[in-house]
Amino acid sequence: MKNQNVKRIETIVIGGGQAGLSVGYHLAKRGMPFQILDANDQVGDAWRKRWDSLRLFSPARYSSLPGLPFPARGDAFPTKHQMASYLETYAKRFKLPVQTGATVSSLAKAGDRFFVTAGDFHYEAENVVVAMGNYQQPQTPEFARDLNPTTVQLHSYEYRNPSQLQEGGVLVVGVGNSGADIAMEVARTHPTWISGKESGHIPWPIESFMGRNVMIRIIKFVGHHVLTLSTPVGRKLRPKLLTRPAPLIRVKPKDLERAGIERVLKVVGVSNGQPLLADNRTLDVKNVIWCTGFTPGFSWIDVPIFGKDGRPVHERGVVHRAPGLYFVGLHYLYSMTSDTVTGVGRDAERIVKAIEVRNRMKRAA
Repeated sequence: MKNQNVKRIETIVIGGGQAGLSVGYHLAKRGMPFQILDANDQVGDAWRKRWDSLRLFSPARYSSLPGLPFPARGDAFPTKHQMASYLETYAKRFKLPVQTGATVSSLAKAGDRFFVTAGDFHYEAENVVVAMGNYQQPQTPEFARDLNPTTVQLHSYEYRNPSQLQEGGVLVVGVGNSGADIAMEVARTHPTWISGKESGHIPWPIESFMGRNVMIRIIKFVGHHVLTLSTPVGRKLRPKLLTRPAPLIRVKPKDLERAGIERVLKVVGVSNGQPLLADNRTLDVKNVIWCTGFTPGFSWIDVPIFGKDGRPVHERGVVHRAPGLYFVGLHYLYSMTSDTVTGVGRDAERIVKAIEVRNRMKRAA
């Protein structure tokens, strides 16, 4: 028989990645009761489940959460496994209460209380922090189902390494950072095409001496202190940056060319079971990797906080439409670094301070 008992706790944090752990760190530091809920089986699994060769775009010195330096040489670019292990160590070091295997299926509000359901777990809370990014549900076009049934189709979320592919050509759809990285890898063993157009690229090698030690400092300063909601230029550019894909960071267009990857136009449909391009050309490929992004995946939030564009309406992470509800980890929540390991800790601290003030005011009322 399922346990329907409701556990009451002051603050629930939904998400046990870098955003949720950062929130947990600041809550614990202030002695505030909380529970972190994470859908994965193990802290760090969100990183472990990504493709095997993935490395961060920021060196270790800029890849730390508050209170614990990243355990690697400062100018090294951590692997996904190093990042996953770091998050697991972080949760243990600060004794953060993370309930793994808890996929939240609903968040509702009645009066001034929130009600959270995650499988057999039921919680009632005064505050809820949704500590998740904009990238939750893999997105593929509807016409993908019309491809030849023998074609291997993977979303970048499912891709791990080239051993998942069958012999024959590979079409990578999407020239974002994931698409470019994956195309470079599969091109070593398969004829590869990549569809779409990148939205610019960083012109210098990020792993050069200048890239690691000089340019990354400039980028961090601009993203963390200039492109924020506290500056006129940051407020002006935010709407555009919210919808524009990030530029290529590690891979450059010339790298794709040197690797023998053929650039093709946008995939617009399917013809005779094969991908159809915008120039009416079809590609006879045996594998398609969809690097076509994600949707936020917040359909489980049963609280009227969303705007016409489907995004949660908030002010720097504070949801005024539903007092006590907060977000951390969203793209450009406060700055360009808000959804990165570099910037999430600052947002987490500010949100925890807002919770602390709210709690104090409620007690004084």
